[in-house]
Amino acid sequence: MAASTLEQATHYLTFRLGDELFAIGVVQVREVLDMSVITRVPRAPSYMRGVVNVRGSAIPVVDLRLKFGLPGVTDSVNTRIVVLELNLDGEPVVVGGIADSVHDVIELDRSQIEEAPRMAMRWRAELVHGMGRRGDEFVIILDIDKAFSLDDVAQLAPLSMADTPDDPTPTPGPDLAQAS
Repeated sequence: MAASTLEQATHYLTFRLGDELFAIGVVQVREVLDMSVITRVPRAPSYMRGVVNVRGSAIPVVDLRLKFGLPGVTDSVNTRIVVLELNLDGEPVVVGGIADSVHDVIELDRSQIEEAPRMAMRWRAELVHGMGRRGDEFVIILDIDKAFSLDDVAQLAPLSMADTPDDPTPTPGPDLAQAS
């Protein structure tokens, strides 16, 4: 999403990964699903759980905790799949992202969004549009397109067709977490 899109987007879907509250512009969210059966795909990267059937289409599902460098957890009654439409190198890609919980849609005025701090930030600054507030809590507004690389596009395409790549050692995309 370009900076001009951030200026126009005022509604964000909030979700949790661990103790952190994240937000994604609702324009990129197709729907939120309860957890369902996810079919594993051999030789996929560890953060790709597999594919899920959404109205007859196989949608690749990414564990956002693992993708962003957080430890994995067991799914709970609150775990949800957020179906996202990404724009990767000009190509629309639909992917499901597993979140610990999904909360609500919030509206943030542009004046309520601050630039992400460049230092002392757990997350890579180029993947964060900014920081908003929900009550007393900070909300990390993600640039979800940048969280996925072109390598991910190559891996997501075969998964969405329920095919498997020939390479048994796929290259993981960029972690969201800063290197220590």
